[in-house]
Amino acid sequence: MRRAGIALAVWLWAGCGVVGSPIPPENVGVSFTIEQQKKRDALEAQQREAAESQAAAEPEGQDVNLPALRPVGTR
Repeated sequence: MRRAGIALAVWLWAGCGVVGSPIPPENVGVSFTIEQQKKRDALEAQQREAAESQAAAEPEGQDVNLPALRPVGTR
């Protein structure tokens, strides 16, 4: 039992502090986050402008939208 405890302690101690894969410095920090947010905001603004331009175009023709033509009283 004592050997298992020692083995477990050594295994945990060896596993602590293991270094993962390195992160490139250009993908870390505040400036990278700000650049990503600016890109995302610009993309959202373009999408918003495109949606507004599509919504602003009203169909030409009648002033009042009429219901679809359907025969009344038939099956």
